[in-house]
Amino acid sequence: MQNHNRNNTLLITLLFACSLFALFTVMIYSTSDLATSARSAALYEPETKSFIYEKNQNKRLPMASTTKIMTALVALENSELSRVVNIDRRAVGVEGSSLYLNEGEELSMEDLLYALLLRSANDAALAIAYDISGSVEEFSRLMNEKAGKLGLSDTNFTNPHGLDDELHYTTAHDLAIIAAAALENPDFQRISSTYKKSIKNSEGLSRLLVNHNKLLSLYDGAIGVKTGFTKKSGRCLVGAAERDGLRLVSVTIDAPNDWSDHQAMLDYGFSRYESRRLADSHEYAYTIPVLDAEDEMAVVRVSNTDELRQVMAKASPEIKAQVSLPRYTAAPISEGEVLGRVSFTQDGVLIGSVELKAESAVKAKQRKSIFDIFTKVKD
Repeated sequence: MQNHNRNNTLLITLLFACSLFALFTVMIYSTSDLATSARSAALYEPETKSFIYEKNQNKRLPMASTTKIMTALVALENSELSRVVNIDRRAVGVEGSSLYLNEGEELSMEDLLYALLLRSANDAALAIAYDISGSVEEFSRLMNEKAGKLGLSDTNFTNPHGLDDELHYTTAHDLAIIAAAALENPDFQRISSTYKKSIKNSEGLSRLLVNHNKLLSLYDGAIGVKTGFTKKSGRCLVGAAERDGLRLVSVTIDAPNDWSDHQAMLDYGFSRYESRRLADSHEYAYTIPVLDAEDEMAVVRVSNTDELRQVMAKASPEIKAQVSLPRYTAAPISEGEVLGRVSFTQDGVLIGSVELKAESAVKAKQRKSIFDIFTKVKD
Protein backbone atom coordinates (compact mmCIF):
# COMPACT_ATOMS: atom_id res chain seq x y z
CA MET A 1 0.00 0.00 0.00
CA GLN A 2 2.85 2.31 0.91
CA ASN A 3 4.60 1.54 -2.38
CA HIS A 4 1.33 2.19 -4.22
CA ASN A 5 1.09 5.64 -2.62
CA ARG A 6 4.72 6.32 -3.48
CA ASN A 7 4.06 5.36 -7.08
CA ASN A 8 1.03 7.65 -7.22
CA THR A 9 3.05 10.51 -5.74
CA LEU A 10 5.83 9.90 -8.24
CA LEU A 11 3.33 9.80 -11.12
CA ILE A 12 1.71 13.07 -10.02
CA THR A 13 5.14 14.68 -9.69
CA LEU A 14 6.12 13.55 -13.18
CA LEU A 15 2.83 14.78 -14.66
CA PHE A 16 3.29 18.14 -12.93
CA ALA A 17 6.84 18.40 -14.25
CA CYS A 18 5.69 17.55 -17.76
CA SER A 19 2.95 20.16 -17.60
CA LEU A 20 5.51 22.75 -16.49
CA PHE A 21 7.77 21.76 -19.37
CA ALA A 22 4.87 22.13 -21.81
CA LEU A 23 4.10 25.52 -20.31
CA PHE A 24 7.65 26.81 -20.54
CA THR A 25 8.12 25.62 -24.12
CA VAL A 26 5.42 28.04 -25.29
CA MET A 27 6.29 30.94 -23.01
CA ILE A 28 6.99 34.28 -24.68
CA TYR A 29 10.61 35.27 -24.40
CA SER A 30 11.67 38.76 -23.34
CA THR A 31 13.37 41.34 -25.54
CA SER A 32 16.76 40.44 -24.11
CA ASP A 33 16.23 36.84 -25.25
CA LEU A 34 15.91 37.92 -28.89
CA ALA A 35 19.38 37.84 -30.45
CA THR A 36 20.11 38.67 -34.10
CA SER A 37 23.27 38.35 -36.17
CA ALA A 38 22.73 41.84 -37.60
CA ARG A 39 24.95 44.83 -37.11
CA SER A 40 21.73 46.84 -36.98
CA ALA A 41 18.11 45.71 -36.77
CA ALA A 42 14.57 46.91 -36.11
CA LEU A 43 11.06 45.49 -35.83
CA TYR A 44 8.34 48.07 -36.54
CA GLU A 45 4.57 48.13 -36.12
CA PRO A 46 3.27 50.84 -38.50
CA GLU A 47 -0.26 51.39 -37.17
CA THR A 48 0.92 52.65 -33.78
CA LYS A 49 4.35 53.68 -35.16
CA SER A 50 5.98 51.51 -32.49
CA PHE A 51 9.42 49.90 -32.57
CA ILE A 52 9.01 46.55 -30.85
CA TYR A 53 12.66 45.54 -31.13
CA GLU A 54 15.82 47.43 -32.01
CA LYS A 55 19.55 46.87 -32.20
CA ASN A 56 21.68 49.87 -33.14
CA GLN A 57 18.66 51.04 -35.12
CA ASN A 58 19.90 54.63 -35.49
CA LYS A 59 23.37 53.77 -36.79
CA ARG A 60 23.99 55.14 -40.31
CA LEU A 61 25.03 52.32 -42.63
CA PRO A 62 25.05 51.48 -46.36
CA MET A 63 21.79 49.89 -47.50
CA ALA A 64 22.66 48.17 -50.81
CA SER A 65 19.60 47.23 -52.91
CA THR A 66 17.09 47.91 -50.16
CA THR A 67 17.48 51.38 -51.70
CA LYS A 68 15.08 50.16 -54.38
CA ILE A 69 12.15 50.31 -51.96
CA MET A 70 12.36 54.09 -52.15
CA THR A 71 13.10 53.96 -55.89
CA ALA A 72 9.87 52.06 -56.46
CA LEU A 73 7.85 54.32 -54.17
CA VAL A 74 9.07 57.48 -55.94
CA ALA A 75 8.38 55.88 -59.33
CA LEU A 76 4.83 54.94 -58.32
CA GLU A 77 4.17 58.48 -57.14
CA ASN A 78 5.64 60.13 -60.24
CA SER A 79 4.68 57.87 -63.13
CA GLU A 80 1.95 55.60 -64.48
CA LEU A 81 2.29 51.81 -64.48
CA SER A 82 1.18 51.70 -68.11
CA ARG A 83 3.80 54.22 -69.27
CA VAL A 84 6.09 52.82 -71.99
CA VAL A 85 9.74 53.49 -71.13
CA ASN A 86 12.36 53.77 -73.85
CA ILE A 87 15.61 52.50 -72.32
CA ASP A 88 18.24 55.24 -72.09
CA ARG A 89 21.75 54.23 -73.21
CA ARG A 90 23.08 55.38 -69.80
CA ALA A 91 21.09 52.57 -68.12
CA VAL A 92 22.78 49.85 -70.16
CA GLY A 93 25.71 47.81 -68.84
CA VAL A 94 25.61 48.87 -65.18
CA GLU A 95 27.44 46.58 -62.74
CA GLY A 96 25.74 44.14 -60.37
CA SER A 97 22.32 42.54 -60.71
CA SER A 98 20.91 43.24 -64.13
CA LEU A 99 18.02 42.69 -66.51
CA TYR A 100 20.52 43.08 -69.40
CA LEU A 101 18.54 45.86 -71.00
CA ASN A 102 19.37 47.13 -74.47
CA GLU A 103 19.42 50.75 -75.55
CA GLY A 104 16.15 51.75 -77.18
CA GLU A 105 14.11 48.71 -76.17
CA GLU A 106 10.76 49.48 -74.63
CA LEU A 107 9.12 48.12 -71.48
CA SER A 108 6.25 49.31 -69.35
CA MET A 109 6.99 51.08 -66.07
CA GLU A 110 5.18 48.25 -64.29
CA ASP A 111 7.49 45.61 -65.78
CA LEU A 112 10.55 47.68 -64.86
CA LEU A 113 9.26 47.78 -61.28
CA TYR A 114 8.91 44.00 -61.29
CA ALA A 115 12.51 43.76 -62.50
CA LEU A 116 13.58 46.26 -59.83
CA LEU A 117 11.94 44.50 -56.88
CA LEU A 118 12.14 40.82 -57.88
CA ARG A 119 15.48 40.55 -59.69
CA SER A 120 16.95 43.68 -58.08
CA ALA A 121 18.04 44.89 -61.52
CA ASN A 122 20.35 47.90 -61.31
CA ASP A 123 19.81 48.75 -64.98
CA ALA A 124 16.03 48.84 -64.35
CA ALA A 125 16.65 51.27 -61.47
CA LEU A 126 18.61 53.59 -63.77
CA ALA A 127 16.06 53.26 -66.59
CA ILE A 128 13.33 54.35 -64.16
CA ALA A 129 15.40 57.27 -62.88
CA TYR A 130 16.31 58.59 -66.35
CA ASP A 131 12.74 58.27 -67.58
CA ILE A 132 11.20 60.13 -64.64
CA SER A 133 13.86 62.74 -63.89
CA GLY A 134 16.37 62.80 -66.75
CA SER A 135 19.31 62.25 -64.42
CA VAL A 136 20.40 60.23 -61.40
CA GLU A 137 21.02 63.43 -59.44
CA GLU A 138 17.49 64.76 -59.98
CA PHE A 139 15.89 61.40 -59.20
CA SER A 140 17.98 61.16 -56.01
CA ARG A 141 16.65 64.59 -55.08
CA LEU A 142 13.12 63.22 -55.34
CA MET A 143 14.11 60.27 -53.16
CA ASN A 144 15.56 62.57 -50.51
CA GLU A 145 12.54 64.83 -50.72
CA LYS A 146 10.29 61.85 -50.01
CA ALA A 147 12.51 60.82 -47.09
CA GLY A 148 12.13 64.33 -45.69
CA LYS A 149 8.33 64.13 -45.97
CA LEU A 150 8.48 60.90 -43.96
CA GLY A 151 10.39 62.77 -41.25
CA LEU A 152 13.66 60.88 -41.74
CA SER A 153 16.90 62.64 -40.76
CA ASP A 154 19.41 59.78 -41.00
CA THR A 155 18.92 58.79 -44.63
CA ASN A 156 20.52 60.13 -47.79
CA PHE A 157 20.27 58.82 -51.35
CA THR A 158 22.75 59.48 -54.16
CA ASN A 159 21.47 56.84 -56.59
CA PRO A 160 18.41 54.63 -57.29
CA HIS A 161 20.17 51.22 -57.11
CA GLY A 162 22.21 51.17 -53.89
CA LEU A 163 25.72 50.60 -55.21
CA ASP A 164 28.26 51.82 -52.67
CA ASP A 165 28.72 55.54 -52.11
CA GLU A 166 29.97 57.22 -48.92
CA LEU A 167 27.05 59.65 -49.01
CA HIS A 168 24.44 56.93 -49.63
CA TYR A 169 23.22 55.65 -46.25
CA THR A 170 20.27 54.93 -43.99
CA THR A 171 19.44 53.32 -40.64
CA ALA A 172 17.35 50.30 -39.69
CA HIS A 173 14.89 52.75 -38.10
CA ASP A 174 14.50 54.83 -41.27
CA LEU A 175 14.40 51.82 -43.57
CA ALA A 176 11.49 50.38 -41.58
CA ILE A 177 9.52 53.60 -41.98
CA ILE A 178 10.28 53.75 -45.72
CA ALA A 179 9.10 50.17 -46.18
CA ALA A 180 5.94 50.77 -44.16
CA ALA A 181 5.12 53.81 -46.33
CA ALA A 182 5.77 51.83 -49.52
CA LEU A 183 3.52 48.98 -48.38
CA GLU A 184 0.63 51.43 -48.05
CA ASN A 185 0.73 51.63 -51.84
CA PRO A 186 -1.26 48.60 -53.11
CA ASP A 187 0.78 48.40 -56.33
CA PHE A 188 4.03 48.28 -54.41
CA GLN A 189 2.71 45.57 -52.11
CA ARG A 190 1.39 43.53 -55.03
CA ILE A 191 4.68 43.71 -56.93
CA SER A 192 7.05 43.18 -53.99
CA SER A 193 5.08 40.13 -52.79
CA THR A 194 5.10 38.42 -56.21
CA TYR A 195 7.30 35.31 -56.25
CA LYS A 196 7.61 34.80 -60.01
CA LYS A 197 6.76 36.98 -63.00
CA SER A 198 7.31 36.84 -66.75
CA ILE A 199 7.65 40.19 -68.53
CA LYS A 200 7.90 41.12 -72.22
CA ASN A 201 9.29 44.14 -74.03
CA SER A 202 7.50 45.80 -76.97
CA GLU A 203 9.13 43.35 -79.42
CA GLY A 204 7.92 40.30 -77.52
CA LEU A 205 11.25 39.39 -75.83
CA SER A 206 10.31 37.52 -72.66
CA ARG A 207 12.24 37.52 -69.37
CA LEU A 208 11.45 35.38 -66.32
CA LEU A 209 11.90 37.07 -62.94
CA VAL A 210 12.15 35.19 -59.64
CA ASN A 211 11.99 37.09 -56.36
CA HIS A 212 15.21 37.00 -54.32
CA ASN A 213 13.20 37.36 -51.09
CA LYS A 214 13.04 33.87 -49.57
CA LEU A 215 10.78 35.08 -46.75
CA LEU A 216 7.88 34.84 -49.18
CA SER A 217 8.17 31.05 -49.06
CA LEU A 218 9.75 30.68 -45.60
CA TYR A 219 7.35 32.69 -43.47
CA ASP A 220 3.59 32.41 -43.16
CA GLY A 221 1.96 35.75 -43.94
CA ALA A 222 5.02 37.34 -45.61
CA ILE A 223 4.13 40.23 -47.95
CA GLY A 224 7.58 41.54 -49.01
CA VAL A 225 9.85 43.42 -49.18
CA LYS A 226 13.47 43.59 -50.50
CA THR A 227 16.93 42.04 -50.29
CA GLY A 228 20.28 43.72 -50.75
CA PHE A 229 24.01 42.97 -50.73
CA THR A 230 27.36 44.55 -51.44
CA LYS A 231 30.72 43.66 -49.90
CA LYS A 232 30.64 46.92 -47.99
CA SER A 233 27.06 46.70 -46.70
CA GLY A 234 26.91 42.97 -46.06
CA ARG A 235 23.57 41.16 -46.30
CA CYS A 236 20.63 43.57 -45.98
CA LEU A 237 17.00 42.54 -45.78
CA VAL A 238 13.67 44.26 -45.26
CA GLY A 239 10.80 41.89 -44.54
CA ALA A 240 7.13 42.29 -43.77
CA ALA A 241 4.35 39.98 -42.70
CA GLU A 242 0.69 40.28 -41.85
CA ARG A 243 -1.45 38.08 -39.61
CA ASP A 244 -5.00 38.67 -38.32
CA GLY A 245 -4.89 42.35 -39.23
CA LEU A 246 -1.49 42.99 -37.65
CA ARG A 247 1.34 44.10 -39.95
CA LEU A 248 5.00 44.03 -38.92
CA VAL A 249 8.08 45.31 -40.78
CA SER A 250 11.47 43.74 -40.01
CA VAL A 251 14.86 45.17 -40.98
CA THR A 252 18.41 43.87 -40.73
CA ILE A 253 21.58 45.49 -42.03
CA ASP A 254 24.81 43.45 -42.30
CA ALA A 255 23.28 40.21 -41.01
CA PRO A 256 24.96 36.89 -41.94
CA ASN A 257 21.90 34.93 -40.75
CA ASP A 258 19.24 37.31 -42.04
CA TRP A 259 16.58 34.71 -42.91
CA SER A 260 16.68 33.27 -39.38
CA ASP A 261 16.89 36.74 -37.83
CA HIS A 262 13.72 37.89 -39.57
CA GLN A 263 11.73 34.80 -38.69
CA ALA A 264 12.74 35.20 -35.05
CA MET A 265 11.89 38.92 -35.00
CA LEU A 266 8.51 38.44 -36.65
CA ASP A 267 7.66 35.52 -34.34
CA TYR A 268 8.63 37.76 -31.43
CA GLY A 269 6.28 40.52 -32.59
CA PHE A 270 3.31 38.29 -33.39
CA SER A 271 3.66 36.48 -30.04
CA ARG A 272 3.28 39.75 -28.10
CA TYR A 273 1.01 42.00 -30.12
CA GLU A 274 -2.39 41.73 -31.72
CA SER A 275 -4.80 43.84 -33.73
CA ARG A 276 -7.89 43.90 -31.55
CA ARG A 277 -11.31 44.86 -32.89
CA LEU A 278 -12.88 47.42 -30.56
CA ALA A 279 -16.02 48.09 -32.59
CA ASP A 280 -17.73 46.47 -35.56
CA SER A 281 -19.60 48.71 -37.98
CA HIS A 282 -23.04 49.61 -36.50
CA GLU A 283 -22.23 47.70 -33.30
CA TYR A 284 -23.18 50.68 -31.14
CA ALA A 285 -26.72 51.77 -32.07
CA TYR A 286 -29.18 53.95 -30.14
CA THR A 287 -32.37 55.97 -30.67
CA ILE A 288 -32.78 59.59 -29.51
CA PRO A 289 -36.06 61.55 -29.22
CA VAL A 290 -36.18 64.53 -31.59
CA LEU A 291 -37.84 67.82 -30.60
CA ASP A 292 -39.43 70.28 -33.06
CA ALA A 293 -39.81 67.60 -35.74
CA GLU A 294 -42.63 67.30 -38.30
CA ASP A 295 -43.62 64.08 -36.58
CA GLU A 296 -44.27 64.83 -32.92
CA MET A 297 -43.18 61.30 -31.96
CA ALA A 298 -39.99 61.43 -34.04
CA VAL A 299 -36.82 59.68 -33.00
CA VAL A 300 -33.50 59.34 -34.80
CA ARG A 301 -31.37 56.21 -34.84
CA VAL A 302 -27.63 56.72 -34.48
CA SER A 303 -24.79 54.23 -34.87
CA ASN A 304 -21.10 53.97 -35.68
CA THR A 305 -20.60 53.56 -39.42
CA ASP A 306 -16.89 52.84 -39.01
CA GLU A 307 -15.23 49.85 -37.42
CA LEU A 308 -12.29 50.38 -35.08
CA ARG A 309 -9.21 48.22 -34.59
CA GLN A 310 -6.29 48.93 -32.30
CA VAL A 311 -2.87 47.31 -32.08
CA MET A 312 -1.91 46.47 -28.51
CA ALA A 313 0.05 44.08 -26.35
CA LYS A 314 -1.74 40.78 -25.82
CA ALA A 315 -1.45 41.16 -22.03
CA SER A 316 -2.81 44.73 -22.06
CA PRO A 317 -5.30 46.01 -19.44
CA GLU A 318 -9.08 45.75 -19.79
CA ILE A 319 -10.67 48.08 -22.36
CA LYS A 320 -13.66 50.16 -21.27
CA ALA A 321 -16.20 51.76 -23.60
CA GLN A 322 -17.93 55.03 -22.68
CA VAL A 323 -20.91 56.33 -24.69
CA SER A 324 -21.41 60.09 -24.96
CA LEU A 325 -24.87 60.86 -26.32
CA PRO A 326 -27.51 63.53 -25.56
CA ARG A 327 -30.82 62.44 -23.98
CA TYR A 328 -32.65 64.25 -26.82
CA THR A 329 -31.87 66.46 -29.79
CA ALA A 330 -33.69 68.96 -32.01
CA ALA A 331 -34.66 68.95 -35.69
CA PRO A 332 -33.57 69.46 -38.38
CA ILE A 333 -31.06 66.60 -38.50
CA SER A 334 -29.06 65.61 -41.57
CA GLU A 335 -28.28 62.02 -42.47
CA GLY A 336 -24.73 61.29 -41.32
CA GLU A 337 -24.71 64.13 -38.78
CA VAL A 338 -22.49 63.35 -35.78
CA LEU A 339 -24.60 63.28 -32.61
CA GLY A 340 -22.38 61.34 -30.23
CA ARG A 341 -19.27 59.28 -29.69
CA VAL A 342 -18.04 56.03 -28.13
CA SER A 343 -14.64 56.37 -26.46
CA PHE A 344 -12.38 53.44 -25.54
CA THR A 345 -9.92 53.68 -22.65
CA GLN A 346 -7.31 51.56 -20.91
CA ASP A 347 -6.36 52.56 -17.38
CA GLY A 348 -8.09 55.87 -17.99
CA VAL A 349 -6.09 56.62 -21.15
CA LEU A 350 -7.99 57.22 -24.41
CA ILE A 351 -6.92 54.70 -27.06
CA GLY A 352 -9.57 55.30 -29.73
CA SER A 353 -13.11 56.42 -30.49
CA VAL A 354 -15.91 56.10 -33.05
CA GLU A 355 -18.53 58.70 -33.99
CA LEU A 356 -22.24 58.00 -33.64
CA LYS A 357 -24.00 59.35 -36.73
CA ALA A 358 -27.65 59.81 -37.67
CA GLU A 359 -28.82 57.02 -39.96
CA SER A 360 -31.55 59.19 -41.52
CA ALA A 361 -32.61 62.82 -41.82
CA VAL A 362 -35.37 64.37 -39.68
CA LYS A 363 -37.21 67.45 -40.93
CA ALA A 364 -38.09 70.30 -38.60
CA LYS A 365 -41.66 71.35 -37.85
CA GLN A 366 -42.76 74.13 -40.15
CA ARG A 367 -43.21 77.45 -38.34
CA LYS A 368 -46.14 79.70 -39.26
CA SER A 369 -45.23 83.19 -40.35
CA ILE A 370 -47.06 86.37 -39.18
CA PHE A 371 -48.54 86.59 -42.69
CA ASP A 372 -50.06 83.08 -42.31
CA ILE A 373 -51.56 83.99 -38.92
CA PHE A 374 -53.00 87.32 -40.26
CA THR A 375 -54.54 85.56 -43.27
CA LYS A 376 -56.21 82.93 -41.07
CA VAL A 377 -57.70 85.59 -38.76
CA LYS A 378 -59.04 87.57 -41.72
CA ASP A 379 -60.72 84.49 -43.16
